[in-house]
Amino acid sequence: MRPLRILRAGVEEHEIISETMRRMQQQRIDDEIPDTLILVEHPEIVTIGPKAIRDGVNVDGYPTSVVDRGGGITYHGKGQLVGYPIIKWQNDEQSVRGIINKIEDWMMAAFEDCGIDGYRDERMMGVWLGGYKVASIGLAFKHWVSRHGFAINYDIPENRIESLPCCGLNTGMTTSLSRLGHPHDLEGRIIDRTRLEEALLVTCEQYISRTPMIPIDWNAELNVQGM
Repeated sequence: MRPLRILRAGVEEHEIISETMRRMQQQRIDDEIPDTLILVEHPEIVTIGPKAIRDGVNVDGYPTSVVDRGGGITYHGKGQLVGYPIIKWQNDEQSVRGIINKIEDWMMAAFEDCGIDGYRDERMMGVWLGGYKVASIGLAFKHWVSRHGFAINYDIPENRIESLPCCGLNTGMTTSLSRLGHPHDLEGRIIDRTRLEEALLVTCEQYISRTPMIPIDWNAELNVQGM
């Protein structure tokens, strides 16, 4: 089973991560680095995909950034765990829908590890709970190496994400686990970034067929690479 390097980035600006993962994508294409997962929280920003631009979606009262993944607008901010898989998908994995399904299954397994039964909904890819979307996914590929990733909303400040038509959905359709009555797991532990990272790493092998390595500090790794 292939190894998966884990980079914990703490809280980092979206622009910095975006430029770095673009370089990492090329490095992965060239086999200079292994499959890599960046785990991060961003300061508040709304990313705007091509669909949102075509639809003329306006985002007032939020910092914004235009991105090249598919889809509409996506909120990032406090109380959200973001994962960026810089993965070279193998021949038997090379289906965009199949890869998205793998990552959805992975997130749902992480939720189950926390005692939460997430599910798919035909209205929009991602993970849903009680009729609301609580996790999103949007990828871009180059030579079957993925960039961009997924976001899990566990405790975003009230009305920051609910006020937006995320991914083309009506306002109020995207929310956090805590708003839906899931602030704790079955053992009473707070469902926060640490708990979700743990759940993702525990379920990683089964759902995306990669073995997670011991997490590395983001800044230390960038210093090594001279980024």
